[in-house]
Amino acid sequence: MMTDDGIAAAGAGEDGARGRAFGPGVLSRRSFLVGSAVSFGALGLAGCASMDGMSLAEAQQVYGPVPTEKFPIPAVDVNKVNPKYFRRTVAFESKEAPGTIVVDPGNYYVYRVEGEGTATRYGANVGRAGFLWSGDAYVGRKAEWATWTPPKEMIKRQPEAAKYANGMPGGLENPLGARTLYLYQNGNYTLYTIYASSDPESIGTGVTSGCVGLLSQDMIDLYSRTPVKTKVVVLPA
Repeated sequence: MMTDDGIAAAGAGEDGARGRAFGPGVLSRRSFLVGSAVSFGALGLAGCASMDGMSLAEAQQVYGPVPTEKFPIPAVDVNKVNPKYFRRTVAFESKEAPGTIVVDPGNYYVYRVEGEGTATRYGANVGRAGFLWSGDAYVGRKAEWATWTPPKEMIKRQPEAAKYANGMPGGLENPLGARTLYLYQNGNYTLYTIYASSDPESIGTGVTSGCVGLLSQDMIDLYSRTPVKTKVVVLPA
């Protein structure tokens, strides 16, 4: 099947995404995307330390509503997010080039390397036990408000997903959210993504089926600064 932008998905539906778990009749945003494992990769980097944090008042502004979106995004209830997961600039020594994305699932962070020993750090949700993976990849394509289609395997496991067999249009209830970065290796879609989550309580937890979610406002920021072909390094948990 082809994706909305004309790229053939790797046996996983219109957007190439595998399925989330569902509650009784409702699409849950707390589990996401099963995919094939990728090879382990190495990355040499030193520890990181906070340089400038964000107060609750600042967080309420940064994570406020985004009314200009195609589907207006509501404000995040920042009281449901541990402040250590608010976006911030941190000291981060890495051999990777500026712009590289580094995912640290063990600590629930995603970094964008800025160079000169710094990075922008975002809080994230990551794969739960049994769905963790690590390795090197790259952003093969990007999408705003992408269509999500559950694979046949998910529909078999969770029949309530069958109503989306022909695709769930983009929107606030769509599991992929406002922005999606699709991860590739050697020209092939890995079935893993970095996506926008509207569930603040998921940040800092392992709840997905392997993919990585950022708060919508953080994902919009990262997406805007991440071109196709950007390198992505996922560290072992």
